[in-house]
Amino acid sequence: MEYMTESTDRSPGHILCCECGVPISPNPANICVACLRSKVDISQGIPKQVSISFCKQCQRYFQPPGTWIQCALESRELLALCLKKIKAPLSKVMNGAILQQVFVVDYVVQSQMCGDCHRVEAKDFWKAVIQVRQKTLHKKTFYYLEQLILKYGMHQNTLRIKEIHDGLDFYYSSKQHAQKMVEFLQCTVPCRYKASQRLISQDIHNNTYNYKSTFSVEIVPICKDNVVCLSPKLAQSLGNMNQICVCIRVTSAIHLIDPNTLQVADIDGSTFWSHPFNSLCHPKQLEEFIVMECSIVRDIKRAAGAGMISKKHTLGEVWIQKTSEMNTDKQYFCRTHLGHLLNPGDLVLGFDLANCNLNDEHVNKMNSDRVPDVVLIKKSYDRTKRQRRRNWKLKELARERENMDTDDERQYQDFLEDLEEDEAIRKNVNIYRDSTIPVESDTDDEGAPRISLAEMLEDLHISQDATGEEGASMMT
Repeated sequence: MEYMTESTDRSPGHILCCECGVPISPNPANICVACLRSKVDISQGIPKQVSISFCKQCQRYFQPPGTWIQCALESRELLALCLKKIKAPLSKVMNGAILQQVFVVDYVVQSQMCGDCHRVEAKDFWKAVIQVRQKTLHKKTFYYLEQLILKYGMHQNTLRIKEIHDGLDFYYSSKQHAQKMVEFLQCTVPCRYKASQRLISQDIHNNTYNYKSTFSVEIVPICKDNVVCLSPKLAQSLGNMNQICVCIRVTSAIHLIDPNTLQVADIDGSTFWSHPFNSLCHPKQLEEFIVMECSIVRDIKRAAGAGMISKKHTLGEVWIQKTSEMNTDKQYFCRTHLGHLLNPGDLVLGFDLANCNLNDEHVNKMNSDRVPDVVLIKKSYDRTKRQRRRNWKLKELARERENMDTDDERQYQDFLEDLEEDEAIRKNVNIYRDSTIPVESDTDDEGAPRISLAEMLEDLHISQDATGEEGASMMT
């Protein structure tokens, strides 16, 4: 008996394509790839051109259903946004077969103003405002706060910043951004705040309400170089500190030094509001003295339970005379924390407490022997020379401001000099090199402190080339 065998070139486990008869590996459609591509176009129904919305004002892309996000070009975030815009109908693929096909999708960027920017243009846009106030006659704390805001980018979510006589107003499009700013202020300066809100509109059908929130932030009314008088209870809690102290800086706390013993103490916001005190003298009451004699006090007598002693200052005993009274023989004796800076013939600024009307409840209760005649604040240098040789600059917040008068300019120069003299404040500030001023030594002929080049940053500018495209250039 003769059996007939089927002659085939198929390998074991292969089948024939039901369309063209080519041997293929088994698949759910039983069709080869070539026939499947000729019968099914998986790109059919997929849009070959997709538009995405971009807000030019805030540089954000629209992500449905109602979110605007920031994406850099060629970033993973932008790629994910583009892919989500494609809806691929795969219903035409037969029986779950897997098929790959390459095609091009064009994305068109369309300009569309987001809701936040639209409210800005409408001039009735803010949902929350922070009113920062300080009841002082000097703006040193605000100048320092401005640099902290710039350094940490806390101004990026503000709609606008308005400067008024005794503070700043920050406007925001959402209450959450305002709350974040309030938390930042509490961490950087000693302050307290109150919150309130006002109902603007409501919809009784879906139970929605529209509020405008106000945060009133009050900074402690103490600035650098203020002379203060502590309450007896507070002075005792700080290690039996003398009540008359000098504020050497204001950061997240008030830093005080006793010019009679070099004892230092830090007072946070909660402690200040529990035991408040005020500045004894107006900044304009600073007088200029000339040092006649100066000696260093080596043996500092400390009271029982005294606090920390400053290592950055030197206790000195000086005889001084007012420059306005050089035609008389009247001199003053005092102790000072500036013993490491003063020499006979130097000029120094201080407050004349002996001839000043001190209207303070704590001073009035003190023994007159414990109130010094003069409290020295800082050494005096030639301001004109310091300004001419200052080869650095600071950035400023873009804000609406009233006309800056001569007193504001003087206060700003005081703040710049404080940065040169105090490294502790300077390390929290971004200082940029001013290439228009020639580089000189770190100290001038008078020994006035200056900021070294190592502490300066290069200023980055955005310029346009000849083709009109933007490019980054670094000042060197």
